[in-house]
Amino acid sequence: MSLIVARAPYRISFFGGGTDYPEWYREEGGQVLSTSIDKYCYVTCRYFPRFFPAQHRIVWSSIEVVASIFDIRHPAVREALVMLGYDDSRGVELHHYGDLPARSGMGSSSAFAVALIMALTALKGRAMDVEKLYQSATTLEQDRLGENVGSQDQIAVSCGGMNHIRFGPGDDINILPFSMAPERKQELNNNLMLFFLGRKRFASDIAAEVISNFRRKKSELRQIHAHVNEALRILGDDGDMDDFGRLLDETWELKRSLGKSVTSAAIDDAYAQACRAGALGGKLLGAGGGGFMLLYVPEDAQPAVRKSLIQFFEAPFRFTETGVATYGDGTEALASGV
Repeated sequence: MSLIVARAPYRISFFGGGTDYPEWYREEGGQVLSTSIDKYCYVTCRYFPRFFPAQHRIVWSSIEVVASIFDIRHPAVREALVMLGYDDSRGVELHHYGDLPARSGMGSSSAFAVALIMALTALKGRAMDVEKLYQSATTLEQDRLGENVGSQDQIAVSCGGMNHIRFGPGDDINILPFSMAPERKQELNNNLMLFFLGRKRFASDIAAEVISNFRRKKSELRQIHAHVNEALRILGDDGDMDDFGRLLDETWELKRSLGKSVTSAAIDDAYAQACRAGALGGKLLGAGGGGFMLLYVPEDAQPAVRKSLIQFFEAPFRFTETGVATYGDGTEALASGV
């Protein structure tokens, strides 16, 4: 293949966020409920033709042209190339694109890591099964880059679909695809709204504060853990779907107590405006501090909520069923095991 394109979905994490940090789940156990959506991160890569000088070209928010992999400033690209056995004998060109802003709570760093590893593996003419893929992305982010990130996003974007993911105690991970009646799933999707609050943040910095508070916040984290079970019950029966929205409100109140940097006066004001206009609940996605806010809003109240948050960008979305995929020479391949 001359050009590889890898596409990884962004994700929405509904419940359990915070219990997926290894520092927590190795002792206490953790679980999350999340889904992939129809917004994507793209990574394209190719070898430079041999009659060009052996150099590497990396295009992201900057354009880098370097002679050695070790001179690449983008840390994830540099470390992934080394981890996957690339060297300077052949130049590599790599481009990154995204449907949504980076550092906004949508799992963008993990989507990039997964797409990057998938693309670079395919460029070598190899395949990678889904378990190895999310493990490699987790190793890249947590170990090689030293980022304070959880373990759910790499799985969510690799596998795709709606999943109940259970962690620990210890290092065990169980991925349980969650099925619900199509009409119930459509009802849930129709009642969710997504707004970009306009502030990017470094999730690792916020997560560091949250992790430092784990021992003092055991009660809150155990309640966050229990909310996953309650959400699964709501979605799995024929009860009132609006209870899902009310549970989001409860989990947001717990999440915002985990660290001072999780929320702000501006975020709290936006959330309060939405609730006054008819939202039943919601939360900031990701570590917090800014980025995207998810709201549960019955359809008849959505015009009022949209008006109350008119200063923010709304991002309509749909749930998806597939995870990362690669494209090249007119073919498509999913990570095996998806």
